[in-house]
Amino acid sequence: MNTSSQKDNSGAVEKDSSRPSRSPRTGIDLERRISAFASDVVADSGYRPPSRAERRTVAEGVGLLVDGRRAEADRKLAEVDFGVRTLTDGATGRRYAEVADAAGEANRGWGRVYVGLGAPVRWSVQVPHPVADVGTERLGAAVLTGQPGGVLVVAGTHRDAGRGDAADVAHRRDTVFHAVCAELVERRLPGVQLHGFADSTEPDYDVIVSTGRGTDRGDRETGRRLARALGGRDFEVCRAWARTCVLEGRTNMQGREAGELDVPFLHVEFARSVRSDAARAGRAVAAVRGTVAAWR
Repeated sequence: MNTSSQKDNSGAVEKDSSRPSRSPRTGIDLERRISAFASDVVADSGYRPPSRAERRTVAEGVGLLVDGRRAEADRKLAEVDFGVRTLTDGATGRRYAEVADAAGEANRGWGRVYVGLGAPVRWSVQVPHPVADVGTERLGAAVLTGQPGGVLVVAGTHRDAGRGDAADVAHRRDTVFHAVCAELVERRLPGVQLHGFADSTEPDYDVIVSTGRGTDRGDRETGRRLARALGGRDFEVCRAWARTCVLEGRTNMQGREAGELDVPFLHVEFARSVRSDAARAGRAVAAVRGTVAAWR
């Protein structure tokens, strides 16, 4: 089921207030940089569907980075005019490799990837609908910077930018976003994918947690862990494996890819009232961070 009519396109997420204060460090505000990418590039980007060779090349380049083979990754990604830049997050001192389109970012709309450096990569956080699901890019960035060992995959254009649903990366396999996520799944890296919904869509709940397959099999234990963490932070959680929820993510292509290889995957929907409130957004991020930290 394509649930775009039930998605929320308003509100904004403030900076995660749950992060402990730290002394200033040299570097950039990575969360702000990723948010600016969404507002300054994604919001107005066009979309050109990639060829099979193009999406495989980007995915293979990201895979090389995950494997610690930076020079090879640089050469591979340059084949499709993607570049790699090393960034240091000023708040944490952690370093990240930013994979970005060096030629036509606002025209091709293929997105960005941030790979944590200095620690083994263990998990991914995915944002398929930046701008459309307002604030999810900030949640994703906050999850990435809050725990070592992560990869953040962010779509590069609005879900409605392409012809038909061509740019709706959560529901297609022929995108750079999906190719990168599939590459990570092949390395058996679990993932959590972040979405947003309007409060009126499921008024009794703040968060919907699913394995991506509703009540079907899946990594229910990880889902239960996240649901408990959210519940302990005063969120009402709809658990899709226990009851019927709206927006269960059953047609999510990245969830299906993970399911085919029995790799843990969580599809998480946050209400607008969570994403638009600084304190609540911070508590939500803290719960997701705790979940990804257990993926070792």
